[in-house]
Amino acid sequence: MAKQKKKLSPDQKAAKKKTQMKYITVFINGKQKRVKRPDTINGMDADEFIRRNADPLWIHQNEMWEYIDLTENDDIFLFDEFDEGENSKDGKER
Repeated sequence: MAKQKKKLSPDQKAAKKKTQMKYITVFINGKQKRVKRPDTINGMDADEFIRRNADPLWIHQNEMWEYIDLTENDDIFLFDEFDEGENSKDGKER
């Protein structure tokens, strides 16, 4: 008859869970290796979180210019949408 496995104590369970949250198991050259998990914020990668939530001014201040993606709607130099009642560029009144 095979030997029964001993149950883990609460301290051992907590240590095991902490280790699993800190590391991820990957295969490298056919062998399992433990590698640190990438940093996440709300379940997202840190770079993805910054891309989704940072405004262009913060991105510029932190020298992350490759993430600045200004579209026509986000362009800070377009004031036509705020000029109500004034003449627009083509001379017609709105």
